Amino acid sequence: MKWVKDRTGRFEQRPHYLPEEIDDECEKIVSSFLVKRHQKIQYPISNDDLTVLLEGVTEDLDLYADLSAEGKEVEGVTDFFLTGRPKVRIEKRLTGDPRLINRFRTTLTHELGHVVFHQFLFQGRENSNVLFTDNSKSVSNKCKRDTIAHAAYSDWMEWQAGYACGAFLMPAPALSELIRCFVEEKELSIARFGVSSGEGQRLIATVVETFAVSQDAARVRLLQRGSLVEGETAPTLF
Repeated sequence: MKWVKDRTGRFEQRPHYLPEEIDDECEKIVSSFLVKRHQKIQYPISNDDLTVLLEGVTEDLDLYADLSAEGKEVEGVTDFFLTGRPKVRIEKRLTGDPRLINRFRTTLTHELGHVVFHQFLFQGRENSNVLFTDNSKSVSNKCKRDTIAHAAYSDWMEWQAGYACGAFLMPAPALSELIRCFVEEKELSIARFGVSSGEGQRLIATVVETFAVSQDAARVRLLQRGSLVEGETAPTLF
């Protein structure tokens, strides 16, 4: 991680993480948690495990929050404090509707990403005085549905949390092993496919089944990892 100028104006400087750094940290957190709790690493990580994992790094986790007053499309909120752990609130519709289970899982891990990678930014006034007023003891980071898994890169806090979301649910080593097996079983010569190709769609379906994520989350993660490219076919060297 290195410090760079924050062009959004929220901080004087902000952290710049390489994707590999986020991947490594997320995999380390998930694998150590699973080994400690179950003595083994197995995917998909369950909803209960995700909840316990997030509870372990927050002051409070509210899975049945009414976020209607936070703004349109807000499905997760992380409240940061000058001292102490953050509090996380998840829109109650995601928790109570089985049809929204994938959105529930991605929202949980998105907020976990904020806690892991951004909590330290709010632990002193030196860098965060633009966010806190004299009468304010907390700052609420509100996450909308459209930015949970794939925010614009310019919105660095949401992009980093979105990348972490995929890295928690589909850790890089396990995903790489899945792709290797997929290529071998299909007797393919490459591990890079057009997202609209038959192979690309089958790879997305395999990731969905293995890690219990939505097609959209699987597609975004595979694009980020370079196993998929936009279009029907992947470019070649010739």
